[in-house]
Amino acid sequence: MNYIEIFLEALSAEKGRSPKTLESYANDLYHANEQISKGLIGATSADIQKYLSELPDKASSIARKASALRGFYKFLMLEKIISENPANNIELPKRVRTLPKFLSVEEIELLISSAGDIKNSIRLRAMIELLYASGLRVSELCELPMTAYLGDKLLIHGKGAKERFVPIHERAKQALEKWLSIRDADKSKYIFPSNSKTGHITRDGFFKILKKCAVLSGIDPHRVSPHVLRHSFASHLLAGGANLRAIQTMLGHEDISTTQIYTHVLPEQLREAVQKHHPLGQKKDF
Repeated sequence: MNYIEIFLEALSAEKGRSPKTLESYANDLYHANEQISKGLIGATSADIQKYLSELPDKASSIARKASALRGFYKFLMLEKIISENPANNIELPKRVRTLPKFLSVEEIELLISSAGDIKNSIRLRAMIELLYASGLRVSELCELPMTAYLGDKLLIHGKGAKERFVPIHERAKQALEKWLSIRDADKSKYIFPSNSKTGHITRDGFFKILKKCAVLSGIDPHRVSPHVLRHSFASHLLAGGANLRAIQTMLGHEDISTTQIYTHVLPEQLREAVQKHHPLGQKKDF
């Protein structure tokens, strides 16, 4: 019996994991199953630890594989397929969390302006404006259905099939409305349809167009990606004094600790925000 496939089916049906996440889990679990001589079902804690210790020294990759193993064995325990969890006490190298990269407000403006020099510029401008206005994940942007657009906000179905409402400002709304007014009336359910197998513009397709846009705007294309625009959205909101919990909700982060990384990005702006907005920040007397 293929317990890996059963586990993946459960992740899809019960947890609503995306095809990309399922593919990642499958690759990690099948790799471990091949490398551990006893296979995953017969593996001991020592086997799991040995496997992880012999992986290439990249902490994030090891942590991802360990996460897949933990999830797999937890499932086997719940289903009473195994009586002991060999992944309970595995030790991992510490992850070095890199600070998110982001563009300045001026660079974002340049990028948006340069969209006018690209084929399908109205669509591209709408996508950039929407991404920067909402902080969507690139997959969420590309797969936006028409039903997600609710005028001044978007209804997003994020990771784990969780729903969230994300407000958008007037300029982004205008850019989107302009695109929708010329969008082909092909009855596609997607806001950004294409002839791809998926029926919508692909992540790779948008990524490539965005890189061309960066070149035209005079920005190093290596500094520009959909994820950088998402980071820019969060960083600029935080620098402007937005509440961290509100940013967490808009980004769709399950844990506030994921959002807190942005507090390490803008120390000077945050210092100024405290100085300006704290009730005692302006007082000089003791």
